[in-house]
Amino acid sequence: MKKIFCWTIVLALILISPLSALADAIDPEIVVSLGADLNDSQQKQMLKLFGVEEDEVTILKVTNQEERDYLLGLIGEDKIGTRAISSAYVELLEEGEGIEVETHNITWVTREIYANALVTAGIENAKVIAAAPFKVSGTAALTGIMKAFEEATGIELDEEAKEIANEELVTTGELAEDIGKDEAAALIKEIKEEIAKLKTKDEAEIRKIVIEIAANLNINLSQEQIDQIVELMKKISNLDLNVEKIAGQIEKIAGSLEDVKKVVEENKGIIKKILEAIENFFAWLRGLLG
Repeated sequence: MKKIFCWTIVLALILISPLSALADAIDPEIVVSLGADLNDSQQKQMLKLFGVEEDEVTILKVTNQEERDYLLGLIGEDKIGTRAISSAYVELLEEGEGIEVETHNITWVTREIYANALVTAGIENAKVIAAAPFKVSGTAALTGIMKAFEEATGIELDEEAKEIANEELVTTGELAEDIGKDEAAALIKEIKEEIAKLKTKDEAEIRKIVIEIAANLNINLSQEQIDQIVELMKKISNLDLNVEKIAGQIEKIAGSLEDVKKVVEENKGIIKKILEAIENFFAWLRGLLG
């Protein structure tokens, strides 16, 4: 009887050991989300790009329906598509390291736009890579990033914050088509920081902030664009974001946004000189004609 008991224990240990080793081999702080419609070759391509092996990390699948749940009604069908292709790598970083973003084959959403939206969603201290095996808009990648972050941390992000983050990404992307990608990211970041600093929820004050910051950046907005940003910021104001967290989380990519402000200021001087030259020319022409 004792022999049977001993052999039972040995057999159980033999069976459990490989499972334990497998669990130890998986890095709990790295999660990859793959588009559900990628074929085997494309999945391997994504894992190679992310620099991970299939048995080293947790891998999730994101469907087109999951992407649509957040994006439908915010953006055109052409940018959502009918297949889930966008993939994401999320690695948790130490407290205070902020958000790092890389993109590959993403054509419409910049890393600055992603970073802004990630902060709104409640994501912090993470290295993020948004990628696809071929060129895509990148709007759907945010769904995979949020899903991977929740899996890595074991914490569910606020559903309202996730919805607003997707709206912010789309709004910024649409602005970028008219005023430039870097300019749009800088504009939304500065407006969001000012609203968080003042802790205002008043629509009139938010509108004033939008108009003033756009003017400071020498960005011309239509009335429709102003209204769109105001509506977005009203929703963001209800999330009670912390201004230090907004600034701190995207500190590593904020340099490029500061460069945008610098270029805008320089362009102001150039534009002023051009206008003065035109004005002087017409003054000379008027004098010439008597």
